[in-house]
Amino acid sequence: MKRETVSVIILTYNESLHIARAIESVRAFSDEVLVVDSFSSDDTCEIARRHGALVVQHAFVNQAKQFQWALDNLPITGNWTMRLDADEIIEADLAAQINTRLPALDQGITGINFKRKHIFMGRWVRHGGRYPLKMLRLWRTGQGRIEDRWMDEHISVAEGRTITLEGGFADHNLHDLTFFTHKHNQYATREAIEIINSRLGLFAVRHELNEGHSSFQAKLKRLVKNRVYNRVPFTLSSTAYFLWRYIVQLGFLDGRSGLVYHLLQGYWYRFLVGAKVLELETAIAHLDDKDSIVRELSKLTGHNLTLPIPK
Repeated sequence: MKRETVSVIILTYNESLHIARAIESVRAFSDEVLVVDSFSSDDTCEIARRHGALVVQHAFVNQAKQFQWALDNLPITGNWTMRLDADEIIEADLAAQINTRLPALDQGITGINFKRKHIFMGRWVRHGGRYPLKMLRLWRTGQGRIEDRWMDEHISVAEGRTITLEGGFADHNLHDLTFFTHKHNQYATREAIEIINSRLGLFAVRHELNEGHSSFQAKLKRLVKNRVYNRVPFTLSSTAYFLWRYIVQLGFLDGRSGLVYHLLQGYWYRFLVGAKVLELETAIAHLDDKDSIVRELSKLTGHNLTLPIPK
């Protein structure tokens, strides 16, 4: 059976360490890799072109806006579109599933979830609720849209059904712990923006995850975070979350590197988000109109929160 055509979109900024590996991991099922680069200062673009990718550059605001720009502006020709981060890999068994399953799918199936695993300090984090993380990453071209959020943005499809494919899909960043903590510090600022906006309704966002068809697991996690976790004082919620992951969800079975991961990502990061929310809310407490609050938050976080959401 003739294989389906798949266009793969990868966002990059200084990803020379990862981009060739990402492109090569999709070569078995895709002849079209489209890279949107945020003006890298290293040789990311040159490496991507050498490996057959079409590279365009576009100014970066956040992941969601950059990816939606890609969907709206790139010359996507495949019947299916895939989102792949530069530090992610499609392993051989999942690539084979994509080649064999896609041509036989019913037209009513418009989105496909992958089971993502996380590789940290060279080891697969198997426990603590970190596997499998089901994410919609492949959809019929034209059907997918990304949420307009500053953090934790997901793809969903407006209609049709979704299924989950088996096979290896790995998040395997090769940088060190300094990079990991720096990246999560940036994530914490963006997530703090999301939490404050949800409390104050400062600017409009699109919630395709709630309105469309996507990973049920992702929807459930978002619901629990919004309805329960974010309403508990962060000093308690971050501690409880770590203990839940490390003890109840057996994170301790991931060994010493697993302890490092669960402590940093499951406690330190969650505590940092809460602390940043506290800091930002204290800084804007004297302001009483939304425009002033948004301007002040933009100044404090370094993110332009006044930008309109894409149509």
